[in-house]
Amino acid sequence: MKSFVPKYITAKEKGWLKEKIHTASDLLEACTLCPRLCRVDRTKDEKGYCATGNRAVVASFAPHFGEEPPLVGDRGSGTIFFSHCSLQCVFCQNHEISIQGEGQAADTDQIAAIMLLLQEKGCHNINLVTPTHVVPQILQSLDTAIDNGLRIPLVYNCSGYERIETLNLLKDVIDIFMPDFKFWNIDSADKYCNAPDYPKTARKAIQKMHAMVGDLVVDSSGLACSGLLIRHLVMPGHLEDTRQIVTFLKEKVSSNIHINLMSQYRPMGNSARFSDLSHPLTTKAFKTALQIGKDAGLRLI
Repeated sequence: MKSFVPKYITAKEKGWLKEKIHTASDLLEACTLCPRLCRVDRTKDEKGYCATGNRAVVASFAPHFGEEPPLVGDRGSGTIFFSHCSLQCVFCQNHEISIQGEGQAADTDQIAAIMLLLQEKGCHNINLVTPTHVVPQILQSLDTAIDNGLRIPLVYNCSGYERIETLNLLKDVIDIFMPDFKFWNIDSADKYCNAPDYPKTARKAIQKMHAMVGDLVVDSSGLACSGLLIRHLVMPGHLEDTRQIVTFLKEKVSSNIHINLMSQYRPMGNSARFSDLSHPLTTKAFKTALQIGKDAGLRLI
């Protein structure tokens, strides 16, 4: 990936990054970063739905070998797991982080140092996990990291519950968008995420992401350089969601879309409260989901 130049390098050179930092920082005064629109003053450490104040909270960071193959390569994806979440699914496998908020508060210089350390370790990219509610802090950290030599692709690994206005701040900054597309059904999104607007919001967000970065592009060694990669966790009893999501991606986003249909659903978090989520996904159901993806002609990862 020697000839690759991350988008954020050009954004800094042209002065766009500074403008984005100012705009994003202003949003914290009456926070509207995510669709919850809490409007709390996070600069004064007020906390809304995501329970995050002025500083980001980092749960962990490390080379990760469990991500999608185009991100992992032979040296891993440089993941930074941010604590708290603006969506908070009842079945989240990381509920200690996303809901309970385990982790350490970090200032922007510390986050920049983490990015540089992951690059030094040989990671192929910086993978920002659950970043939506800390976009201003990420942009500020990125500015410092660039000055100190950061030059690997930047991955925005999110729930799909994104505001277009926030995504606009990431235009010409993020190289690879990797959103989840969890639910098509409004009632399910309301029941499991307290977000009945999730399906519509995710559709618009994914179309916006694709407009910004296009289809996934990999280099000669199979490593992702730029583009859109979708994740969909196949849920027990929700194969119709899978079918509708796959159809939407093919017909309304791109017939060349890359999607990871994930089989690892297990009853975790508070999922035991819901009878349809209280058991693992069956092998038969997952095979059906894979066939749905294959029949649509999408690129399965």
